[in-house]
Amino acid sequence: MNVIHRIEHWGDTHHPAWLDMVRIGLGVLLFVKGISFISDTTHLSQLVGGLHFDLYSVMAVHYVAFAHIFGGFLIAMGCLTRLACLFQLPILLFAVFFVNLRMGFSYLNSELWLSVLTLLLVIVFTVAGSGKFSMDEWMKTHDR
Repeated sequence: MNVIHRIEHWGDTHHPAWLDMVRIGLGVLLFVKGISFISDTTHLSQLVGGLHFDLYSVMAVHYVAFAHIFGGFLIAMGCLTRLACLFQLPILLFAVFFVNLRMGFSYLNSELWLSVLTLLLVIVFTVAGSGKFSMDEWMKTHDR
């Protein structure tokens, strides 16, 4: 049994039920954030474009919006939670360290704190998994 399987097993056996509500809230937050990115792509393009990644800015905007919408839905449903969280990690690391940290490390920068909290929760669910009230668990118990 390698390290990844041991971490997955530990996450599956040490998952309280209230953490499922937090997972659903995180998924809804990411989904809504993805919708807001689609509805205001100029703001997201300015954030990414201000970092002088001109060649990749359009591709990055579409990746962020798609990953937040689709990943948020999967996380909220508890379907492929670890994989969906892994797709969120580069976005959130970039958001915390390159985008929001430029605006200052103060309590007034709410986007930074939201990004940090979301990053921490995504790391937790990458390790802990989806939990008892999830599509993953339902598919395990209703396997034919």
